[in-house]
Amino acid sequence: MANHKSALKRIRQNEVRKVRNRYYHKTARTAMKVLRNEEDKAAAAEQLPKVISLLDKLAKKNIIHKNKAANLKSKLTKHVNKLA
Repeated sequence: MANHKSALKRIRQNEVRKVRNRYYHKTARTAMKVLRNEEDKAAAAEQLPKVISLLDKLAKKNIIHKNKAANLKSKLTKHVNKLA
């Protein structure tokens, strides 16, 4: 167990951030799943900027790597463009 007050505080902060990051990551994954399952092109095109924004925020906060965010955005855009 930690012996310093600062170490105890760091443990508390890490736990809070872990929970928050997990929530953001799970929310973005769910949004991507909803977008992938969308059949209507107009609805998918409306959702795409919101999902891209979520991914950009995750990358900015280092929850996911910036290249992973770029790859996901590219894949989702291609999917939306392919819808009839």
